[in-house]
This record gives sequence, structure tokens and C-alpha cells, in this order.
Amino acid sequence: MAPADVPLLDGPVDIRGALDLERTKAGVRPWRLPSWTRPQFPTPFCEMVVAQPSGVRMVFGTEATALELDVLITKTLNVAVEEVGPGGVFELVVDGTPAQRVVTPDGNVLVLDPAGVKPPEIIPGEPATVRFGPLPSGRKQVEIWLPQSAQVELIALRADGPVHPAEPDPRPRWVHHGSSISHCGEADSPLGTWPVVAAHTADVNVLNLGFSGNAMLDPFTARTIRDLPADWISLKLGINVVNGDTMRLRAFEPAVHGFIDTVREGHPDTPLLVISPILCPMVEDRPGPTLPVMEDGVLRFDTVGDPARLAEGALSLSVIRDALRRIVAERSATDPNLHYLDGRELFGESDLADLPDALHPNAAGYRRMGERFAALAFADGGPFAR
Repeated sequence: MAPADVPLLDGPVDIRGALDLERTKAGVRPWRLPSWTRPQFPTPFCEMVVAQPSGVRMVFGTEATALELDVLITKTLNVAVEEVGPGGVFELVVDGTPAQRVVTPDGNVLVLDPAGVKPPEIIPGEPATVRFGPLPSGRKQVEIWLPQSAQVELIALRADGPVHPAEPDPRPRWVHHGSSISHCGEADSPLGTWPVVAAHTADVNVLNLGFSGNAMLDPFTARTIRDLPADWISLKLGINVVNGDTMRLRAFEPAVHGFIDTVREGHPDTPLLVISPILCPMVEDRPGPTLPVMEDGVLRFDTVGDPARLAEGALSLSVIRDALRRIVAERSATDPNLHYLDGRELFGESDLADLPDALHPNAAGYRRMGERFAALAFADGGPFAR
């Protein structure tokens, strides 16, 4: 049977993990925040990471043995280091079992200055086709997980057999918000991001709102979480505020309270877990800003912050952890479903060999974080125990 077109919208395909599907000139672009938030994005960098589909997957039933997906990929060139970011891979899952990975093709390049001095520029590229097969015969449920580290526009889907609507996901829903260390651009596949590893280990349905460089306690993110269905919510806070040197303690503590207050407007009793940063030696006792540098062709990060500024209210990770622990302890007296987890329990001193750029875990580090989170949060006695 020759491959036949399958509608991407208003048909059997369910695109999960996205909160908006934008029709573009090329096709359909998934976004991980709703459309009303986009006018409030403070920078093109924020827009870029929200459009990178970490945790987004296409789900449908099919009897096909071959699938073709036409896509337009947009990778990012960071002008601060003159390096094009990874595109990642597409990953196929058949009846819950990982089956195939396909490296992302070339496409557009977004030239982006994270400092905002130069306006963003698109170097146009060409669409390409991602092919999966041979798939097992017979009816099955298929998931195509999109790459977490590049923007994707879905142009067309073709299958050489019938395609049916996806089975509903009956599992409870976990909504997670965090930084690049939740976005997981350095993971080796979409299924290797730590929130997805944790969700698969615990057999729950995850929505990943991890935004590289943009876990800044933004009110539009809090309002989004407030309005979402969720059985559990986790907020991994602090590292971006330190590395961006965007707040002092005076502003940070009220902003954390305000973020939690907004989430609680929609989820007054939902188990809510506040997670402090993982171990990051360069800013444990020094403030930001933290900047990318190239050393012998290898990207690393380093802070230029002066420890003397801590006395003036600047933030280090040690200060952040003390503040978050105190805020949760005080609020939990009247909010028994509010919990705290020290991020160093997910990635600590014994894991530093898997922190190659001094900031982000590698693929092995992320998988270990996911396994540990599942054991700490979802197991009996944990804050997300069923």
C-alpha cells in the first residue's frame, strides 16, 4: 500500500505535551505555553525555548508498517559562542516500547543573541522527511516524540496503513516547570529527559514546562499552570535567577510566594513540590551572572559574579536553597500539600563527573535524575505517592 496523507489537525493524531498548535506557512508548530502568553515573552530567547518541544509527542493508532513525517527543523546559532545548538532526534515508541531513533535533519538556522543586542535572524533551510519502519504488523499505538533541542514545524504525515485515533491516556497528570536542567537539551533523546524518565518509571503522564534560561518566576507561566488540569505539580526554581543575576533576595522571596499563590488559585489542594537547584559548584557560594565560554572548542560555563555582593542581597545557590526551604516550611503550616526537595538529592557531589559544561548534566546524569526523582517523589511515602 502506498503511503497516504494523514491530517495533522482535526484528525486521528493527538499532539500531547503542547499547549498551543500554531499554523505556520510551513505547517504546524507546537508551543509549550498557550498563545496568549507569547506577547508577554520578554526576549526572543524565551520565545525560542518555549517553541522547542521537550516532552511533545504525536500519538495515534495504526496498522501501518512505514511512516513518513515531513518537517522543517530550526536549530539555533548562539552568537555568544558561534556554535549551532544540537538538533536532537525523533524517537518512535510502539505500544510503549522505544523502537527507533532518527537524527534531526538540517533546516533553518535561527541566529540568536541571548543578550538581545543583535536582533534574531533566520537563515532559511529546506524541509526534510523523517522515515520510520519497518513497524510490526497489526494494530498498535504509536508515539513520535519530537526533539527537545530544536524547533519543529510539522508539515505532513503519511502512513502505508490505516490510522486511528489514539487511546486516551488514563494515567494521572504531572505538570513540571523548571530551567534548562528540566528542558534537558543535552539528553541523548526525547525519552532521555529526566522528567520523561521519571514519568515512565512511575507510569504517569508528564507535561514538561522546563524552559532553558527562563525559569524566572514569570507570572504568565504561573497563570498557565494555575489553569491546567494536574494531579501533581513540581516547580524547580532558582538556577536561572542566579545565573542571570536577575534578582536580589528582596525580590526573589516575594516572587516565589506570588508564583505559588497563583498556582494555588487553581490548585488549592494539589500536591505541590518545590525543588531547589541541583549542585553547581561555580555558583554554590558565588552570584551570577554566568556566561558561556569556549575552551579548546568545548562549550563551558563560568560565573563572573563577585562573592562580596552576597552581603548586598545577591543570590547564590546556597542562598536560594535556604530561602526556598524557609518559604515552604512557613507555608506548609497551613498548606499540608506543599513540599520541598533539595535538588542535590537528584544530582549531587557524587555526580559531578556527569556535569561536563559545569552547568548541565549529560545524558547519563539526566537519566539518573529521572530515576531518583521517581523514587523520591512517586514512591510510597513520597509527596506524589498515589
